[in-house]
Amino acid sequence: MARLSVNINKIATLRNTRQGNIPNVKLAAINCEEFGAEGITVHPRPDERHIRYSDVRDLKPIITTEFNIEGYPGRSFLDLVLEVKPDQVTLVPDAHDAITSNAGWDTITHKGLLTDIVAELKGAGIRVSLFVGAEVKMVEGAALTGADRIELYTEPYATAYPFNPELAISSFLLAARAAEDLGLGVNAGHDLSLQNLRFFNQSIPNLLEVSIGHALISDALYMGLELTILKYKECLR
Repeated sequence: MARLSVNINKIATLRNTRQGNIPNVKLAAINCEEFGAEGITVHPRPDERHIRYSDVRDLKPIITTEFNIEGYPGRSFLDLVLEVKPDQVTLVPDAHDAITSNAGWDTITHKGLLTDIVAELKGAGIRVSLFVGAEVKMVEGAALTGADRIELYTEPYATAYPFNPELAISSFLLAARAAEDLGLGVNAGHDLSLQNLRFFNQSIPNLLEVSIGHALISDALYMGLELTILKYKECLR
């Protein structure tokens, strides 16, 4: 069964619209775990417009499942994760002003950069995942960097799913098979939802983990956090 990691960035976004600590990011993480999430994901950006670097430090001692930190590997980000030492770091190629992650790494062009960073993080005992599109050559490039896993960028799947699920999943299945052959674990994330998650999970037998934030937190506004997490976990069974 693939694990559900809840991205709590949107909780921090709401908090940051006002002064104070409502909603409480730490309490949200604790509740997600109590309600069945098997991991917590955060994506601190340089402008700290949602998760702040201080949040990352505050969250580390209280998380009892898996702590996954996403981000572009600039020096300040790397210093943070080397200090906190989460279970997993997911490296993304975001520009500093990106609204959200919207592309995977070109693991061929950036092989040298990624190889050095992967070695640094793994040397600190941190599992490393690279955010990549569903292209076999990019998966192959990820393997050459020494990464432990890939995270498949699933927005193209989510966009195409309502029109033709089989076509939407086809490139992701090829990428996941290539990853398995290369000894890479497979995670996935971006625009996965209650509408498309079950089919994705059933189609990718070696899927280890999904990271979901925007859709899950939005659903929780209507259904409550506990029921929402239960429904997402049901999609992964």
